[in-house]
This record gives sequence, structure tokens and C-alpha cells, in this order.
Amino acid sequence: MPAHDEPARTTGVLNQLVDSSVTLIESLQDPSGAYPASPTFSAYRGYCWLRDGSFIADGMSAAGVPDSADRFFGWCARAVDRYRGPIEAAESARAAGLAVDPALLPPTRFTLSGEVSDVGWWDFQTDGYGTWLWALSEHIRRGAELRDEWRSAIVSTVRFLVATWDLPCYDWWEESKDQRHVSTLGCVAVGLERAVADGWLDSSLAESATSAAQSIRGLVATLGTHEGRLAKWLGSTDLDASLLALVTMGYLDDEPGVARATVEAVGDTLVASGGVHRYLDDVFYGGGLWPLLTCFLGLAELRVGHPELASLRRAFAASTATAAGDMPEQVTDHLLAPEHRQEWLDRWGPVATPLLWSHAMYVRLAVEEAKS
Repeated sequence: MPAHDEPARTTGVLNQLVDSSVTLIESLQDPSGAYPASPTFSAYRGYCWLRDGSFIADGMSAAGVPDSADRFFGWCARAVDRYRGPIEAAESARAAGLAVDPALLPPTRFTLSGEVSDVGWWDFQTDGYGTWLWALSEHIRRGAELRDEWRSAIVSTVRFLVATWDLPCYDWWEESKDQRHVSTLGCVAVGLERAVADGWLDSSLAESATSAAQSIRGLVATLGTHEGRLAKWLGSTDLDASLLALVTMGYLDDEPGVARATVEAVGDTLVASGGVHRYLDDVFYGGGLWPLLTCFLGLAELRVGHPELASLRRAFAASTATAAGDMPEQVTDHLLAPEHRQEWLDRWGPVATPLLWSHAMYVRLAVEEAKS
């Protein structure tokens, strides 16, 4: 088995942020293995999302800190195992042709101990379940060991996704719960395909997972594309920067034209002052520019052969860090809806800073840039 990558210890102003980001993530990781979304932001403090955490773990794994990723994947496995009952109930209901109450399904946001919070939150999102399978696969392919205690959670996750992938759910941003989002569907498909390809499933479940992934790909190809690039949700013509993840995760490896068209459309439509907006109608904190999405764009640009643009994205992301080196969730350089900013400040206070996902995506982009 190949040795895991060496830590990405670097020099230079931009690269100092890689080192400090890795150190920050290590210092804030909970003893349980969970990554708190942000240590200070009132709505995120004390909680871990499967999606965010999986990308953070991928960043740490890629940077040569496999123990941190191992601890997170152990946390994922315990969290999923805790909700095996609801997963089996959802599977039985779908098999019987019965409706499934989303409120009874496993959550996307967990406490750091891996439980559901008693504070209400927007839930039922399947993208995180696919993403943790993909991130685990990436980690194993870098030379880490697949631990036996994770296997039951992998199987439960696949069964959950096979049973629920076609249900409408909230998107990455906890919005638009009545739609089937292309970024969500792609994350699910990639996770299922990796579980099959890496040999984690018995033949029956592998067949079901392959069938579900093929169905997703068929739907996305017919209803989830517009003018040759990916669309926000099935039947939509809009863009969402979360679609960039499908380029970086390899969903479009066999469709390079769609990958290039999606990257170019995001660059033409959602980029301002060098950074990336979530989508054009965004009003959250006024609809600012997100460093983590800017890093996703840089990773996608590397993937489609534009390393010079990726360097610009990383420079922008680095410029958002505070004097203390903390990277925020978003910045106010170019607000889409400035009249809405105050209502969010009144509700939750200043933008989440630091946001661990922002730091992890910066690390991930720096590591990938170094290889190009």
C-alpha cells in the first residue's frame, strides 16, 4: 500500500495560510472526531455537518494529516450506526411503496457527539451521505486503512441512499426543499459508485447501488443540464456554485465538455472581484463572495486545464483571511443584495469566522496546485 502524502508544510505568504489552516483545523477538531463548522458562530458552534466535515477531512487527508481524517470517519461511522433504525424503516417504507416522513430520517447536522440537536434545524439532505463515502474513498486511495468498525456504517449509508436518492430534499444551503438538486444527486451518485468500485458491498447491494447511480446520471443528463452545462436542480436553467463539486469529485470525468461548460458558466455568471457567489438570487448576509466556493472553482479549473486561473482563485481566497489568519464563510466585497445584510447580522451576528470548511478548501486547492 502506498505511503500517505507528506504534510503540506510550505513557505511564502500564500502558503503560510496552508500551515496555519491545518494547525487551526487540528486544534479545533473535537475529541469525538467531529469538526465543528465554526467555533464562534452562534448557529454553527457545537455542530458538525456530514458534507462540510467530509470536505474538511478530505483536505486534511490530502495535506498529509491522515490521523485527523481517520478520527472524522470514525465519528461518521458512529453517527450513521446510531440511526440504523430510521434507515431501515425508510428502506422498508420505500420498498412497500409508502411515503417517508423526512422528519424521521437521519439528519445532516449532528452535535459533536453525533446526535440530533434538540434545537430545530433544516434537515433531510442526502448530499452529505454521498460525500462522506467519496471522501472516505479518497482517503483510502491515498493509502489509509479501511477499518472494520466503519463497514456497517458504509453499508447503512448505501442502503439509505438507494432508498431515498430520488426524494426532494434541501440543497447544500438548506434551501429549496421541494426540488431535486443536481449537486446533491451528483454527490450521491459519486458516493455510491465509489462504494461499488472500492469493493465495500456485497453483490446484491452493489447491484442496487449501481442501478441507483445510473438512474441519477440519466436524470441529470436529461433534466439537469442546460445548454451543455449542469443546472441548479432538475428542470431548472439556473446556476449554483455547488455544482463545481461535481467537477472536483470526478462526477464529470467522462463528460469533459459538460465539465468545461459548467466551469465556464460559473466563471461568467457567479464570479465578481475574483471570488464566487453561491447563486444570483442569494440574500444570505447580503449575498457575498465565498472563499470556499472560490477554491472549488480553482480546483475545477485545474481539472479542466486552467492552472493560471486556479492561482488567481487561491490568491483571492487568501485575501479574505483576517489579520489573525481566520478565513470567513463569506465577505462583503460585492454583495448581490446589500439590503438584506442587516437582517442576518441582527439574527446571528457577524459572519462565521473562522469557518473550517473555508480553511480546508484552501488547503485542498494549495495541495492540488502543487501537483500541477
